[in-house]
Amino acid sequence: MKEVVSVSIGSSKRNHEVTVEVMGEDFLLKRIGTDGDINKAIEIINDIDGKVDAIGLGGIDFYIFSKSKRYTIRDSKQFFEAAKKTPIVDGSGLKNTLERRVIRQLHNQGLVDFANSNVMVVCGMDRFGMADEIEKFTENVIIGDLMFILGLGIPLHSLDSLNRVAKVLAPIAIRLPFSVLYPTGEKQNEVVEKFGKHYQWADIIAGDFLLIKQHMPKNLLGKTIITNTTTKDDVEDLRKRGVELLVTTTPELNGRSFGTNVMESMLVALSGKNQELTEDEYMELLDQLNFQPRCLWLQK
Repeated sequence: MKEVVSVSIGSSKRNHEVTVEVMGEDFLLKRIGTDGDINKAIEIINDIDGKVDAIGLGGIDFYIFSKSKRYTIRDSKQFFEAAKKTPIVDGSGLKNTLERRVIRQLHNQGLVDFANSNVMVVCGMDRFGMADEIEKFTENVIIGDLMFILGLGIPLHSLDSLNRVAKVLAPIAIRLPFSVLYPTGEKQNEVVEKFGKHYQWADIIAGDFLLIKQHMPKNLLGKTIITNTTTKDDVEDLRKRGVELLVTTTPELNGRSFGTNVMESMLVALSGKNQELTEDEYMELLDQLNFQPRCLWLQK
C-alpha cells in the first residue's frame, strides 16, 4: 500500500484519513494538522521523510502566481528543505491543471452560468488557473487578493490589474510571516464578517475555502461556491447559510473532499517518480483517472 501524508499548519480539527484504490493501487491518504505550529510540522516532515511515498504541504503554499511571474513564499522554503528523500508538493500543480479543467467542465456542461453571473475569486494569486479560466467566460469579476490577503477594501476587476499590483506588492508579501497572509491554526475555525457587499454582489464565490469562510456573512442565499477542501460540518454550515450549489474541485473520499496538495501527492506517488510532475504529466494522469468534481445542490 502506498502512503501519502498531508502535513498542514492548519487546524487539527480538520484531520482525516481514508484508504482508497486508484488504478489498481491501494492508497492510505492522511492529513495531520499542527494548529499553526510550524516547528511541529517540520518535525513531522523530518520523521516521515523516506518512510512514505509522497508528502503534501497543507495550510501554506510554496508559490503564488500572477500573469507574469511565480513568487516563492519565504516561510515555505523550510518545509521543502525538510523533505530530503520523499517528494513534497503543495497542490499548485493541480491548481493549474485540474481546477482549470473543472471550470471548463462546469461551463461546457451548463452546470454553472459564468457568462451571466457576477464572480468573486477570493485570491487570484493562490488560484491563478481557476481565475484565469473564469475570466475567459465573464468580465463580471472581482479578484479579492487585496481584500482577503491584505485586508484592504479594494476589489480588483481583472487579472491584468492583479498583475500590476503583484509587481509592487508580491515581493513584499512573500517575505511576511505566512500567518499574516492566511488563516492558520485556530484562526481557521473563526468567521469574522467583512466585505459583505462584495459577497452579496457575487452570484459565484470561488477559491480557497478557508479564505471564503473567514469573512462570509450569515446569508449566502442562492450562491454557488466553487472551492477545494470541505468537511461535513462545512457543508452543513453552507447549507444553513442558504448556499444553492457547492462544487469541490477534488472528488469526495469517505464523506469529504481533500485538498489539492493531497490529491497532487497521490498522483506523484502513483507516477512512481520521486519528484514533482510537470503540468503535462499531471494532465496525462488526470485523463486516465477521470477525476470528477463533487457537485452538491444544498437546498434540495
